[in-house]
Amino acid sequence: MKSLLITGGAGFIGSHVVQHFLTHYPQYTIINLDKLGYAGNVSNMQGFFDHPRHIFIKGDIIDKFMVEKIFVDYDISGVIHLAAESHVDNSIHAPDVFIQSNIVGTFTLLEAAKKHWRGNKKDNRFYHISTDEVFGALGATGHFTEDSPYLPNSPYSASKASSDHLVRSFVKTYDLNAVITHCSNNYGPHQHAEKFIPTVIRNALLKRPIPIYGNGKNVRDWLYVEDHCRAIDVVFHQAQPGENYNIGGNNELSNIELATHLCQQLDQILPWGEQYASLLNYVKDRPGHDFRYAVSTQKIQQRFQWQPRYTFSQALHNTLAYYIQQATQSMRDKDQKSCDVPA
Repeated sequence: MKSLLITGGAGFIGSHVVQHFLTHYPQYTIINLDKLGYAGNVSNMQGFFDHPRHIFIKGDIIDKFMVEKIFVDYDISGVIHLAAESHVDNSIHAPDVFIQSNIVGTFTLLEAAKKHWRGNKKDNRFYHISTDEVFGALGATGHFTEDSPYLPNSPYSASKASSDHLVRSFVKTYDLNAVITHCSNNYGPHQHAEKFIPTVIRNALLKRPIPIYGNGKNVRDWLYVEDHCRAIDVVFHQAQPGENYNIGGNNELSNIELATHLCQQLDQILPWGEQYASLLNYVKDRPGHDFRYAVSTQKIQQRFQWQPRYTFSQALHNTLAYYIQQATQSMRDKDQKSCDVPA
């Protein structure tokens, strides 16, 4: 039995990763460290919270003494590091939080791993999850590769770029067995309400204006979270120390195209007399808004024969079904509460 530390396991991607590893690897006990901050939620862990091989610890990755104690108490043999502040708008308004969590937190984990794995580095692995945003913005053509230069344009992407450099430095200086992946925009169940797809769906269901930054032509590549989990799995177990890989969904859409597509899907599922696209509302663009992200997945496809398993339409249908169910349950809860209030 091995103890695997997953940071941010109560978050969107993290909760899916915990579930994936519990399901597919009976030899792992999962130590799930999450501070339950802005992105973490106990409800994301409903499917596995009481699993006999899941241990949840509420705590912050910047807490050096707590992190070191976890490594010792559970004899951590591997780390999948997902805990991070990740909302670009929030990084613009409060960048200091991103510096602490994404840079200092990553350094704290690296130091603990280096100390605990001294003399036995080859049998352990530190896996750092990063973002395609560290590479900056693309024009209308081309893709980021694993060798693209770093050109971050927001405090969020700059903090993630800094953490990437820290991980690489520990590989080169201390011979730490670490790998890095850069993923494109994830989507699927459990995503935080402030992210783009949940915002579009929530506002549409509430018949409220759906905010679209600028002219809506900014392009993103969309990766279904379950496909991301499969890629994390293969890289964690098979990549060579020091390697880095891009993970993408090969689904490039502009924000307005995606929002319109979601509205059209809702028109078919929950018609309400008008078209949901009538709610689309252009708002002032965010500062430093990158025009386009797109990653080449050629390396991970050739090396490990990994490719997205879900079609975009299938994955988007699953995502819509989840948020519709959540909205329906929320309305039922509100109705129940109103019935419980004494006259």
